[in-house]
Amino acid sequence: MTDQPHHGRDEPGHVPMPEPGNEDAVAQVTPRAGDPLPDPGIGTHVPRPSDVDPALERRAERQVSGLFGLATLLTLGFTVAYFAIPEDATLLNSSAMNLTLGVSLGGALLLIGIGAIQWAKKLMDDHEIVEMRHPSASSPEDRREALAALDVGAAESGFGRRTMIRNSLLGAMAALGLPAVVLLRDLGPLPGDAAEKTVWTKGMRVVNDVSGLALRPEEIELGQLVNAEPQIVFANDEGEPLEGAEKQAVKAKAAVIVVRIRPEDITPPKGRENWNVDGILCYSKICTHVGCPISLYEQQTYQVLCPCHQSTFNLADGGRVTFGPAHRSLPQLPLGVDEDGYLIAMSDFPDIVGPSYPTMPQDR
Repeated sequence: MTDQPHHGRDEPGHVPMPEPGNEDAVAQVTPRAGDPLPDPGIGTHVPRPSDVDPALERRAERQVSGLFGLATLLTLGFTVAYFAIPEDATLLNSSAMNLTLGVSLGGALLLIGIGAIQWAKKLMDDHEIVEMRHPSASSPEDRREALAALDVGAAESGFGRRTMIRNSLLGAMAALGLPAVVLLRDLGPLPGDAAEKTVWTKGMRVVNDVSGLALRPEEIELGQLVNAEPQIVFANDEGEPLEGAEKQAVKAKAAVIVVRIRPEDITPPKGRENWNVDGILCYSKICTHVGCPISLYEQQTYQVLCPCHQSTFNLADGGRVTFGPAHRSLPQLPLGVDEDGYLIAMSDFPDIVGPSYPTMPQDR
């Protein structure tokens, strides 16, 4: 269907004359009082070859269906190439996989577009439509006419009766869902409970976050706060330190603060009576409000302050919130001492580290 909108002129007394062959189109326009009549200004309509020759019509239908079919094959080729081509293979001095995926998916989309254009230009009913200028707010009659025109257009497109074109288009569009499903693989595995865990494990040493030296209980003075990390940050099982983004990701969740408080001043929550070593306590350095690092410590009150929004936690009372917008206590890491006399973790954090978690109860 070819639409050729035309706007009428506003000069008083302008009365258009319909061109030969266009009387029906002009008659379809219902003039309103005070509105100018349009002047189509188009020549006599000439039928297309596919309108008068059934053989050309069938050939055009086969062409369009062929374009949709090729689009389907290219989409299937995209899926096969994703799994079949090695990631390190090269083609034309570039990644063979990226080049193949781009050409196949881009070609499929291009062929679907070309097929849709050819369908409209060669097979859908061909007649001119004259549209008058009208107020921005359509009348109820205009809206009814628009809906009727949509129904006519749907019928004239032949979508219902040209089954070969319809089915090939539906197949090509359905095949386009395969790349979307396949590419979901690049998003990686589902996180599972990864957000609830850190790298701390039983027996992992607590080390100074600057020097990487393991901490001994006798090295931590009363009232002192030490910023610390798990030993894996400085040496993994192969003795190599973490680097780059991996290191930052670990530190963002596993960083801790270690303080020494007089044992008689500690009020441990139930079940945490043995989580300290001679008054040495270990807490997450990550504020439970929005995840800021904290280490502003007031040793007389045993309180640590978050510099971002002033959430305050009492380290002598299980990291309980005493002020500010945080709603969860600081997660506490149970401590022990290994056979060489170094501070170690006895497990991972029992509580989730980081900003308030949707499933966590409010403990304030």
